[in-house]
Amino acid sequence: MQQHFSLAECDVVGFDLDHTLCRYHLPQSARLIYDSFAQYLVTEKGYDEDLLILAPDSLDFCCKGLVLDIEEGNFLKLAEDGTVLRASHGTKSMTFEEILEIYGRKEWKHFNTVSGMVSRTAKYYLYDNYFDLPGALLCARVVDSLDQHDGQKKYDFWKDMVAAIQHNYKISAFKEDCGMYFPEVKNHPDKYLQRCPDSVKKWLKQLKNAGKILLLITSSHSDYCRLLCEHVLGNDFEEYFDVLITNALKPGFFSHTPNQRPFRTLENDEEQEALLSLDKPGWYSQGNAIQLYDLLKKMTGKLDPKVVYFGDSMHSDIFPARHYSNWETVFILEELLGDKGIVPAKAESEPSEKKGKYEGDQLKVPYFVSKQWGSFFMDRLPSLENAEETLVHTWSCKCISTYSTIAIPSLEAIADLPLDYRFTRFSSNNSATAGYYPSPPRALLPNEDSVTMK
Repeated sequence: MQQHFSLAECDVVGFDLDHTLCRYHLPQSARLIYDSFAQYLVTEKGYDEDLLILAPDSLDFCCKGLVLDIEEGNFLKLAEDGTVLRASHGTKSMTFEEILEIYGRKEWKHFNTVSGMVSRTAKYYLYDNYFDLPGALLCARVVDSLDQHDGQKKYDFWKDMVAAIQHNYKISAFKEDCGMYFPEVKNHPDKYLQRCPDSVKKWLKQLKNAGKILLLITSSHSDYCRLLCEHVLGNDFEEYFDVLITNALKPGFFSHTPNQRPFRTLENDEEQEALLSLDKPGWYSQGNAIQLYDLLKKMTGKLDPKVVYFGDSMHSDIFPARHYSNWETVFILEELLGDKGIVPAKAESEPSEKKGKYEGDQLKVPYFVSKQWGSFFMDRLPSLENAEETLVHTWSCKCISTYSTIAIPSLEAIADLPLDYRFTRFSSNNSATAGYYPSPPRALLPNEDSVTMK
Protein backbone atom coordinates (compact mmCIF):
# COMPACT_ATOMS: atom_id res chain seq x y z
CA MET A 1 0.00 0.00 0.00
CA GLN A 2 1.31 3.45 -0.87
CA GLN A 3 2.50 5.69 1.91
CA HIS A 4 0.27 8.68 1.17
CA PHE A 5 -3.43 9.37 0.91
CA SER A 6 -5.05 12.17 -1.05
CA LEU A 7 -8.70 13.16 -1.48
CA ALA A 8 -7.91 13.99 -5.11
CA GLU A 9 -7.52 10.25 -5.77
CA CYS A 10 -10.97 9.41 -4.36
CA ASP A 11 -14.07 9.23 -6.55
CA VAL A 12 -16.56 9.25 -3.70
CA VAL A 13 -16.46 11.10 -0.36
CA GLY A 14 -18.88 9.90 2.33
CA PHE A 15 -19.70 11.46 5.70
CA ASP A 16 -21.31 10.42 8.94
CA LEU A 17 -23.49 13.19 10.39
CA ASP A 18 -23.45 13.32 14.21
CA HIS A 19 -20.09 14.46 15.63
CA THR A 20 -18.62 14.49 12.10
CA LEU A 21 -20.41 17.00 9.84
CA CYS A 22 -22.55 18.16 12.73
CA ARG A 23 -20.53 18.90 15.84
CA TYR A 24 -22.18 19.41 19.19
CA HIS A 25 -21.43 21.66 22.15
CA LEU A 26 -20.17 18.71 24.15
CA PRO A 27 -20.68 19.89 27.75
CA GLN A 28 -24.30 20.79 27.03
CA SER A 29 -25.11 17.69 24.99
CA ALA A 30 -23.40 15.40 27.52
CA ARG A 31 -25.50 16.87 30.31
CA LEU A 32 -28.70 16.51 28.25
CA ILE A 33 -27.96 12.87 27.40
CA TYR A 34 -27.14 12.06 31.02
CA ASP A 35 -30.33 13.75 32.24
CA SER A 36 -32.52 12.07 29.62
CA PHE A 37 -31.33 8.57 30.62
CA ALA A 38 -31.38 9.32 34.38
CA GLN A 39 -34.89 10.80 34.24
CA TYR A 40 -36.17 7.58 32.66
CA LEU A 41 -34.48 5.31 35.24
CA VAL A 42 -35.84 7.36 38.14
CA THR A 43 -39.40 7.99 36.89
CA GLU A 44 -40.05 4.74 34.99
CA LYS A 45 -37.89 2.21 36.81
CA GLY A 46 -37.81 3.52 40.35
CA TYR A 47 -34.07 4.20 40.69
CA ASP A 48 -32.64 6.52 43.34
CA GLU A 49 -33.49 10.21 42.78
CA ASP A 50 -29.90 11.13 43.66
CA LEU A 51 -29.01 10.04 40.11
CA LEU A 52 -30.65 13.26 38.86
CA ILE A 53 -28.10 15.44 40.68
CA LEU A 54 -24.81 15.83 38.86
CA ALA A 55 -21.69 17.34 40.43
CA PRO A 56 -19.98 19.84 38.06
CA ASP A 57 -16.82 17.80 37.54
CA SER A 58 -18.42 14.36 37.44
CA LEU A 59 -18.43 14.12 33.62
CA ASP A 60 -14.68 13.72 33.97
CA PHE A 61 -15.56 10.02 34.34
CA CYS A 62 -16.60 9.89 30.66
CA CYS A 63 -13.73 8.63 28.52
CA LYS A 64 -14.08 7.03 25.09
CA GLY A 65 -12.82 3.47 24.82
CA LEU A 66 -14.06 2.32 28.22
CA VAL A 67 -15.64 -1.11 28.46
CA LEU A 68 -18.31 -1.84 31.06
CA ASP A 69 -17.99 -5.35 32.52
CA ILE A 70 -21.75 -5.52 33.18
CA GLU A 71 -21.92 -8.44 35.61
CA GLU A 72 -19.15 -7.07 37.83
CA GLY A 73 -20.13 -3.39 37.62
CA ASN A 74 -16.55 -2.57 36.62
CA PHE A 75 -15.30 -0.15 33.93
CA LEU A 76 -12.06 -1.07 32.20
CA LYS A 77 -9.46 0.75 30.14
CA LEU A 78 -7.61 -1.80 28.01
CA ALA A 79 -4.08 -1.97 26.62
CA GLU A 80 -3.53 -2.93 22.98
CA ASP A 81 -2.88 -6.55 24.06
CA GLY A 82 -6.10 -6.69 26.08
CA THR A 83 -4.66 -6.35 29.57
CA VAL A 84 -6.43 -4.02 32.00
CA LEU A 85 -4.64 -0.68 32.46
CA ARG A 86 -7.11 1.08 34.74
CA ALA A 87 -10.43 0.07 36.22
CA SER A 88 -13.16 1.41 38.43
CA HIS A 89 -15.93 -0.30 40.36
CA GLY A 90 -18.85 2.04 39.80
CA THR A 91 -17.25 5.47 39.88
CA LYS A 92 -14.50 4.44 42.32
CA SER A 93 -11.07 3.88 40.83
CA MET A 94 -9.50 0.53 41.64
CA THR A 95 -5.90 0.41 42.87
CA PHE A 96 -3.21 -1.30 40.82
CA GLU A 97 -3.20 -4.03 43.48
CA GLU A 98 -6.93 -4.62 43.04
CA ILE A 99 -6.59 -4.68 39.25
CA LEU A 100 -3.78 -7.24 39.43
CA GLU A 101 -5.73 -9.33 41.91
CA ILE A 102 -8.96 -9.41 39.85
CA TYR A 103 -7.70 -9.22 36.26
CA GLY A 104 -4.04 -10.20 36.53
CA ARG A 105 -1.50 -9.44 33.82
CA LYS A 106 -3.37 -11.31 31.12
CA GLU A 107 -5.81 -10.56 28.33
CA TRP A 108 -9.27 -9.64 29.64
CA LYS A 109 -11.61 -12.61 29.16
CA HIS A 110 -13.87 -10.89 26.59
CA PHE A 111 -11.07 -9.12 24.70
CA ASN A 112 -11.34 -11.47 21.77
CA THR A 113 -14.93 -10.49 21.01
CA VAL A 114 -14.59 -6.81 21.93
CA SER A 115 -11.56 -6.47 19.65
CA GLY A 116 -13.68 -7.95 16.86
CA MET A 117 -15.76 -4.78 17.38
CA VAL A 118 -18.75 -6.46 18.98
CA SER A 119 -19.90 -3.53 21.08
CA ARG A 120 -22.54 -5.14 23.20
CA THR A 121 -23.42 -8.52 24.64
CA ALA A 122 -25.13 -9.44 27.89
CA LYS A 123 -21.63 -9.40 29.41
CA TYR A 124 -20.14 -6.05 28.40
CA TYR A 125 -20.70 -2.76 26.59
CA LEU A 126 -18.12 -0.70 24.73
CA TYR A 127 -18.38 3.11 25.01
CA ASP A 128 -17.06 4.60 21.83
CA ASN A 129 -19.06 7.70 20.91
CA TYR A 130 -20.47 10.84 22.50
CA PHE A 131 -24.10 9.69 22.27
CA ASP A 132 -23.36 6.74 24.56
CA LEU A 133 -20.69 8.17 26.80
CA PRO A 134 -22.79 10.03 29.43
CA GLY A 135 -24.52 6.66 29.97
CA ALA A 136 -21.19 5.32 31.29
CA LEU A 137 -21.27 7.81 34.16
CA LEU A 138 -24.92 6.97 34.85
CA CYS A 139 -24.22 3.21 34.92
CA ALA A 140 -21.26 3.78 37.25
CA ARG A 141 -23.45 5.80 39.61
CA VAL A 142 -26.15 3.09 39.46
CA VAL A 143 -23.52 0.58 40.59
CA ASP A 144 -22.53 2.91 43.47
CA SER A 145 -26.18 3.24 44.46
CA LEU A 146 -26.89 -0.52 44.33
CA ASP A 147 -23.77 -1.22 46.39
CA GLN A 148 -24.86 1.30 48.98
CA HIS A 149 -28.43 0.01 49.29
CA ASP A 150 -28.27 -3.67 48.40
CA GLY A 151 -24.62 -4.67 48.69
CA GLN A 152 -24.97 -6.44 45.35
CA LYS A 153 -22.26 -8.60 43.86
CA LYS A 154 -23.80 -9.23 40.43
CA TYR A 155 -25.68 -6.50 38.64
CA ASP A 156 -28.94 -6.59 36.74
CA PHE A 157 -29.51 -2.94 35.78
CA TRP A 158 -28.45 -3.20 32.14
CA LYS A 159 -31.88 -4.04 30.71
CA ASP A 160 -33.21 -0.84 32.31
CA MET A 161 -30.35 1.18 30.81
CA VAL A 162 -31.11 -0.25 27.35
CA ALA A 163 -34.77 0.71 27.84
CA ALA A 164 -33.69 4.27 28.75
CA ILE A 165 -31.56 4.53 25.60
CA GLN A 166 -34.32 3.13 23.39
CA HIS A 167 -36.94 5.41 24.94
CA ASN A 168 -34.88 8.53 24.15
CA TYR A 169 -33.40 7.60 20.78
CA LYS A 170 -36.04 5.38 19.14
CA ILE A 171 -36.99 6.27 15.56
CA SER A 172 -40.44 7.62 16.38
CA ALA A 173 -39.25 9.69 19.37
CA PHE A 174 -38.52 12.84 17.35
CA LYS A 175 -41.96 12.88 15.75
CA GLU A 176 -43.79 11.97 18.95
CA ASP A 177 -41.80 14.43 21.10
CA CYS A 178 -41.10 11.45 23.32
CA GLY A 179 -38.33 11.29 25.91
CA MET A 180 -36.25 14.28 26.90
CA TYR A 181 -33.54 14.31 24.22
CA PHE A 182 -35.25 15.21 20.92
CA PRO A 183 -37.77 17.77 22.28
CA GLU A 184 -34.92 19.64 23.98
CA VAL A 185 -32.66 19.73 20.87
CA LYS A 186 -35.66 20.78 18.73
CA ASN A 187 -36.47 23.65 21.08
CA HIS A 188 -32.89 24.85 21.65
CA PRO A 189 -30.76 23.80 18.67
CA ASP A 190 -28.21 26.61 19.20
CA LYS A 191 -27.51 25.40 22.72
CA TYR A 192 -26.45 21.95 21.49
CA LEU A 193 -25.36 22.26 17.85
CA GLN A 194 -22.34 24.04 16.39
CA ARG A 195 -22.93 25.62 13.00
CA CYS A 196 -20.73 24.28 10.24
CA PRO A 197 -17.82 26.68 9.58
CA ASP A 198 -17.87 28.44 6.21
CA SER A 199 -14.52 26.83 5.41
CA VAL A 200 -16.14 23.36 5.60
CA LYS A 201 -19.13 24.36 3.44
CA LYS A 202 -16.76 25.81 0.85
CA TRP A 203 -14.69 22.60 0.97
CA LEU A 204 -17.79 20.42 0.39
CA LYS A 205 -18.62 22.53 -2.68
CA GLN A 206 -15.01 22.29 -3.82
CA LEU A 207 -15.20 18.47 -3.60
CA LYS A 208 -18.39 18.49 -5.68
CA ASN A 209 -16.94 20.89 -8.25
CA ALA A 210 -13.94 18.56 -8.57
CA GLY A 211 -16.37 15.85 -9.73
CA LYS A 212 -16.53 13.89 -6.46
CA ILE A 213 -19.73 12.10 -5.50
CA LEU A 214 -20.76 13.13 -1.98
CA LEU A 215 -22.61 10.81 0.38
CA LEU A 216 -24.23 11.33 3.76
CA ILE A 217 -24.70 8.05 5.67
CA THR A 218 -26.18 8.45 9.14
CA SER A 219 -27.97 6.18 11.59
CA SER A 220 -30.10 9.15 12.63
CA HIS A 221 -33.68 9.08 11.32
CA SER A 222 -34.60 11.43 8.47
CA ASP A 223 -36.54 13.94 10.60
CA TYR A 224 -33.65 14.44 13.06
CA CYS A 225 -31.16 14.48 10.16
CA ARG A 226 -33.14 17.29 8.53
CA LEU A 227 -33.18 19.36 11.72
CA LEU A 228 -29.42 18.93 12.17
CA CYS A 229 -28.52 19.64 8.54
CA GLU A 230 -30.74 22.71 8.22
CA HIS A 231 -29.24 24.08 11.40
CA VAL A 232 -25.57 23.36 10.72
CA LEU A 233 -25.41 23.57 6.89
CA GLY A 234 -28.48 25.66 5.95
CA ASN A 235 -31.82 25.04 4.23
CA ASP A 236 -30.05 24.12 0.98
CA PHE A 237 -28.17 21.24 2.66
CA GLU A 238 -29.45 18.65 0.16
CA GLU A 239 -27.50 20.38 -2.60
CA TYR A 240 -24.24 19.32 -0.98
CA PHE A 241 -24.93 15.58 -1.38
CA ASP A 242 -25.68 13.22 -4.24
CA VAL A 243 -26.95 10.42 -2.01
CA LEU A 244 -28.38 10.80 1.52
CA ILE A 245 -28.96 7.68 3.59
CA THR A 246 -30.71 7.98 6.97
CA ASN A 247 -31.56 5.30 9.54
CA ALA A 248 -28.59 3.43 8.08
CA LEU A 249 -28.34 1.17 11.14
CA LYS A 250 -24.55 1.13 11.11
CA PRO A 251 -22.46 -1.02 11.49
CA GLY A 252 -25.04 -3.38 9.93
CA PHE A 253 -25.15 -1.11 6.87
CA PHE A 254 -21.66 -2.39 6.03
CA SER A 255 -21.81 -5.94 7.40
CA HIS A 256 -25.26 -7.19 6.35
CA THR A 257 -26.22 -8.63 2.98
CA PRO A 258 -28.67 -6.70 0.75
CA ASN A 259 -31.67 -8.98 1.37
CA GLN A 260 -31.30 -8.48 5.14
CA ARG A 261 -31.20 -4.71 4.84
CA PRO A 262 -32.76 -3.36 1.61
CA PHE A 263 -32.98 0.36 0.81
CA ARG A 264 -36.34 2.07 1.27
CA THR A 265 -37.69 5.32 -0.11
CA LEU A 266 -39.18 7.93 2.21
CA GLU A 267 -42.43 9.85 2.12
CA ASN A 268 -42.94 12.50 4.81
CA ASP A 269 -40.23 10.75 6.82
CA GLU A 270 -42.14 7.44 6.69
CA GLU A 271 -40.26 4.47 5.20
CA GLN A 272 -41.89 3.00 2.09
CA GLU A 273 -41.55 -0.37 0.35
CA ALA A 274 -38.18 -2.10 -0.01
CA LEU A 275 -36.21 -1.50 -3.24
CA LEU A 276 -34.65 -4.39 -5.13
CA SER A 277 -31.71 -2.22 -6.15
CA LEU A 278 -30.52 1.37 -5.94
CA ASP A 279 -30.88 2.98 -9.37
CA LYS A 280 -30.39 6.70 -8.93
CA PRO A 281 -29.08 9.36 -6.54
CA GLY A 282 -31.51 10.62 -3.90
CA TRP A 283 -32.55 10.31 -0.28
CA TYR A 284 -33.05 6.79 1.09
CA SER A 285 -33.49 4.97 4.36
CA GLN A 286 -31.74 1.84 5.75
CA GLY A 287 -29.91 -0.03 2.95
CA ASN A 288 -26.51 -1.64 2.64
CA ALA A 289 -23.05 -0.84 1.33
CA ILE A 290 -23.13 -3.49 -1.43
CA GLN A 291 -26.06 -2.01 -3.35
CA LEU A 292 -24.76 1.51 -2.69
CA TYR A 293 -21.43 0.52 -4.26
CA ASP A 294 -23.26 -0.81 -7.35
CA LEU A 295 -24.88 2.62 -7.74
CA LEU A 296 -21.50 4.33 -7.28
CA LYS A 297 -20.03 2.21 -10.08
CA LYS A 298 -22.83 3.42 -12.36
CA MET A 299 -22.47 7.05 -11.31
CA THR A 300 -18.68 7.12 -11.73
CA GLY A 301 -18.52 4.81 -14.76
CA LYS A 302 -15.72 2.95 -12.95
CA LEU A 303 -15.49 -0.74 -12.07
CA ASP A 304 -13.78 0.00 -8.80
CA PRO A 305 -14.52 3.54 -7.60
CA LYS A 306 -12.40 4.64 -4.66
CA VAL A 307 -14.46 5.67 -1.61
CA VAL A 308 -13.34 7.50 1.53
CA TYR A 309 -15.64 7.69 4.56
CA PHE A 310 -15.39 10.19 7.44
CA GLY A 311 -16.82 9.18 10.83
CA ASP A 312 -16.38 9.52 14.58
CA SER A 313 -17.24 6.00 15.79
CA MET A 314 -14.65 3.24 15.50
CA HIS A 315 -17.37 0.63 16.00
CA SER A 316 -20.07 2.00 13.65
CA ASP A 317 -18.09 3.92 11.02
CA ILE A 318 -14.39 3.27 10.77
CA PHE A 319 -13.99 -0.44 11.48
CA PRO A 320 -16.94 -1.66 9.34
CA ALA A 321 -16.24 0.68 6.39
CA ARG A 322 -12.64 -0.56 6.30
CA HIS A 323 -13.21 -4.21 7.25
CA TYR A 324 -16.30 -5.04 5.18
CA SER A 325 -16.15 -2.51 2.32
CA ASN A 326 -12.41 -1.82 2.13
CA TRP A 327 -13.06 1.92 1.96
CA GLU A 328 -10.49 4.49 2.98
CA THR A 329 -11.47 5.89 6.40
CA VAL A 330 -10.87 9.23 8.09
CA PHE A 331 -11.42 9.09 11.84
CA ILE A 332 -12.78 12.27 13.43
CA LEU A 333 -11.20 12.28 16.85
CA GLU A 334 -11.94 15.35 18.98
CA GLU A 335 -9.58 13.92 21.61
CA LEU A 336 -6.74 15.24 19.41
CA LEU A 337 -7.80 18.74 20.49
CA GLY A 338 -7.25 18.03 24.13
CA ASP A 339 -4.74 15.27 24.68
CA LYS A 340 -2.08 16.64 26.96
CA GLY A 341 -1.09 13.06 27.50
CA ILE A 342 1.91 12.61 29.73
CA VAL A 343 2.01 15.65 31.96
CA PRO A 344 4.38 16.75 34.71
CA ALA A 345 2.93 15.69 38.06
CA LYS A 346 2.86 19.28 39.32
CA ALA A 347 0.65 20.49 36.45
CA GLU A 348 -2.50 19.52 38.28
CA SER A 349 -4.80 22.41 37.48
CA GLU A 350 -5.86 23.11 33.92
CA PRO A 351 -5.26 26.62 32.58
CA SER A 352 -8.47 28.61 32.84
CA GLU A 353 -8.95 28.87 29.07
CA LYS A 354 -9.14 25.07 28.89
CA LYS A 355 -11.97 24.94 31.38
CA GLY A 356 -14.39 26.81 29.16
CA LYS A 357 -17.03 29.21 30.46
CA TYR A 358 -20.43 27.70 29.81
CA GLU A 359 -23.74 29.12 30.87
CA GLY A 360 -25.30 27.24 33.75
CA ASP A 361 -23.16 24.53 35.21
CA GLN A 362 -19.40 24.47 34.79
CA LEU A 363 -19.17 20.96 33.38
CA LYS A 364 -15.79 19.79 32.16
CA VAL A 365 -15.47 19.34 28.40
CA PRO A 366 -15.49 15.57 27.85
CA TYR A 367 -12.71 15.45 25.29
CA PHE A 368 -10.00 16.95 27.44
CA VAL A 369 -8.04 14.29 29.25
CA SER A 370 -9.99 12.62 32.02
CA LYS A 371 -8.14 12.93 35.31
CA GLN A 372 -9.59 9.59 36.37
CA TRP A 373 -8.73 7.66 33.20
CA GLY A 374 -5.69 9.48 31.82
CA SER A 375 -4.70 9.64 28.17
CA PHE A 376 -6.90 8.07 25.49
CA PHE A 377 -3.71 7.01 23.69
CA MET A 378 -1.15 5.78 26.24
CA ASP A 379 -0.96 4.59 29.81
CA ARG A 380 1.31 2.72 32.13
CA LEU A 381 0.88 -0.92 33.01
CA PRO A 382 -0.28 -1.55 36.57
CA SER A 383 2.70 -2.60 38.65
CA LEU A 384 3.44 -2.88 42.31
CA GLU A 385 5.57 -0.35 44.14
CA ASN A 386 9.17 0.12 43.07
CA ALA A 387 8.64 -1.79 39.81
CA GLU A 388 9.79 0.07 36.73
CA GLU A 389 7.06 1.91 34.87
CA THR A 390 6.13 0.53 31.45
CA LEU A 391 4.19 2.77 29.04
CA VAL A 392 1.94 1.04 26.50
CA HIS A 393 -0.54 2.03 23.81
CA THR A 394 -4.20 1.69 24.70
CA TRP A 395 -6.45 -0.63 22.72
CA SER A 396 -8.34 2.46 21.43
CA CYS A 397 -5.08 3.87 20.08
CA LYS A 398 -4.19 0.57 18.38
CA CYS A 399 -7.60 0.49 16.64
CA ILE A 400 -6.98 3.95 15.19
CA SER A 401 -3.75 2.99 13.47
CA THR A 402 -5.19 -0.40 12.38
CA TYR A 403 -8.47 0.72 10.80
CA SER A 404 -8.11 4.43 9.93
CA THR A 405 -6.35 5.85 6.91
CA ILE A 406 -5.77 9.09 8.82
CA ALA A 407 -7.18 10.69 12.01
CA ILE A 408 -8.10 14.38 12.34
CA PRO A 409 -9.74 16.44 15.13
CA SER A 410 -12.45 17.89 12.84
CA LEU A 411 -13.28 18.53 9.17
CA GLU A 412 -12.24 22.13 9.74
CA ALA A 413 -8.67 20.94 10.31
CA ILE A 414 -8.34 19.95 6.63
CA ALA A 415 -10.90 22.20 4.90
CA ASP A 416 -8.35 24.79 3.78
CA LEU A 417 -5.88 22.27 2.32
CA PRO A 418 -5.71 21.72 -1.44
CA LEU A 419 -7.62 18.57 -2.48
CA ASP A 420 -4.41 16.98 -3.71
CA TYR A 421 -2.70 17.42 -0.33
CA ARG A 422 -0.82 14.21 0.46
CA PHE A 423 -1.44 12.92 3.98
CA THR A 424 0.91 10.35 5.45
CA ARG A 425 -1.32 7.37 6.17
CA PHE A 426 -1.24 4.95 9.07
CA SER A 427 0.60 1.81 8.04
CA SER A 428 2.93 -0.74 9.53
CA ASN A 429 5.75 0.83 7.47
CA ASN A 430 5.25 4.27 9.01
CA SER A 431 5.78 5.44 12.57
CA ALA A 432 2.94 4.99 15.07
CA THR A 433 2.20 8.72 14.88
CA ALA A 434 2.25 9.08 11.08
CA GLY A 435 -1.48 9.18 10.33
CA TYR A 436 -2.48 11.95 12.75
CA TYR A 437 -3.12 15.36 11.17
CA PRO A 438 -2.26 18.17 11.85
CA SER A 439 -0.10 16.69 14.62
CA PRO A 440 0.05 13.54 16.71
CA PRO A 441 -1.27 13.50 20.26
CA ARG A 442 1.41 14.61 22.67
CA ALA A 443 1.08 11.40 24.63
CA LEU A 444 2.57 9.49 21.69
CA LEU A 445 5.60 11.74 21.29
CA PRO A 446 8.90 10.87 22.99
CA ASN A 447 8.38 12.30 26.44
CA GLU A 448 10.48 14.88 28.19
CA ASP A 449 12.37 14.07 31.37
CA SER A 450 10.67 13.67 34.72
CA VAL A 451 7.14 13.14 33.51
CA THR A 452 4.62 10.79 34.94
CA MET A 453 1.20 9.50 33.98
CA LYS A 454 -1.52 11.16 35.98
